Amino acid sequence: MRVRVAAARVRALVLTLISFLVVAGAATGCAGGEDDRPRIVVTTNILGDITREVVGDEVGVSVLMSPNADPHSFGLSAVQAAELENADLVVCNGLGLEENVLRHVEAARTSGVATLAVGEAVDPLRFRTGDDGRPADDVGEPDPHFWTDPDRVRKAVGLIAEQVVEHVDGVSEQAVRDNAARYDGRLADLTTWMETSFAAIPEDRRALVTNHHVFGYLADRFGFRVIGAVVPSGTTLASPSSSDLGSLVRAMEKARVRTVFADSSQPTRLAEVLRRETGGDVDVVPLYSESLTEKSEGAGTYLEMMRANTTAMAASLGGN
Repeated sequence: MRVRVAAARVRALVLTLISFLVVAGAATGCAGGEDDRPRIVVTTNILGDITREVVGDEVGVSVLMSPNADPHSFGLSAVQAAELENADLVVCNGLGLEENVLRHVEAARTSGVATLAVGEAVDPLRFRTGDDGRPADDVGEPDPHFWTDPDRVRKAVGLIAEQVVEHVDGVSEQAVRDNAARYDGRLADLTTWMETSFAAIPEDRRALVTNHHVFGYLADRFGFRVIGAVVPSGTTLASPSSSDLGSLVRAMEKARVRTVFADSSQPTRLAEVLRRETGGDVDVVPLYSESLTEKSEGAGTYLEMMRANTTAMAASLGGN
C-alpha cells in the first residue's frame, strides 16, 4: 500500500514538473517574439542611458553593466555574451574601459555584428599630464573617460544616431534624429550650466586629486589642473605604491590641495589612506564618476550624474 502511495506521489510530482515546463516554454516562446525585434546591446550604463535617449521607443536596448558597478571589473554571463552576438548593433566605450567585456565585443564584431566603440571616435585625450596639469594629447595611453566632457557626449550622440539609422532595420530615421537633436539641446544646456557653476571657483583652487585618473576630460574642458590620483592609473584595478602616495602628498602640499574626489561606487579606503598621509586635514568628497546609480539614488541618468558632480565640486572647491 505504501509503495502504491509513494508511486502516486512521484507521478503527481512528475506531472506538476511537466506542466511547469510547458508553461515556462510557452512564456519563453512569447518572449522570443519580442527578441525578434531589432535590439541594441550597450556595455556600460552611462552609454546605455545616452543610447536610450537617442532611440526612444524605436528599438529595444539591453545594458550589460548594472547600476553602481565598476566598468573596469564587471563581467558577463553566458546569456549576456550571447546577446552581444545576436545584436543588431553593439555600443561600447572601448579604449580598454570594459576590461573584462571587450573580448566578447570583439568576438561579436568578428562574427559580423555592427559595433560602435564610442571612446575611439570622440577625439580621445591621453592619461599623462602636461606641465600645466592638464591632459597632454600626444603621450600616454588613451583615456576612456570621455563622458566627463558633455561636449564629447554631444558628439557621441550624433555618432550613435548615425549607427542606429545605418544598421538597425525598422526604426524611424526621423524619430531617431529628432530624439538626438532634442537630447543634444539638453547637453548644450548642461555645458552652459557647468561653465556658470565652475566660474565661481578661484583659479588657485582649480586643482583636482581623485582616487584614480577619471576627470581629465572635465579638466581639459572647464579649466582645471589635474594634480594627481591616489591610484596613478586610469583603472580601479591598479594599486598605489608608497612612493606614489609620497609623490602625490608632496604635489598636494605644493598646490595647497586639501580635497580628494573619490568615486561613489568604490570604497574610499585609498583616499582615506591619503588623508592619513597628509595628517588628516583632507576632505574626501564622493562623486559619481564611472557608473550611474539606481533611479532613486542621485545619479540615475547621465544628466543627473553630471549635475550632482558639478554641484559637489563647486561647493568643495569654493564655488556656489
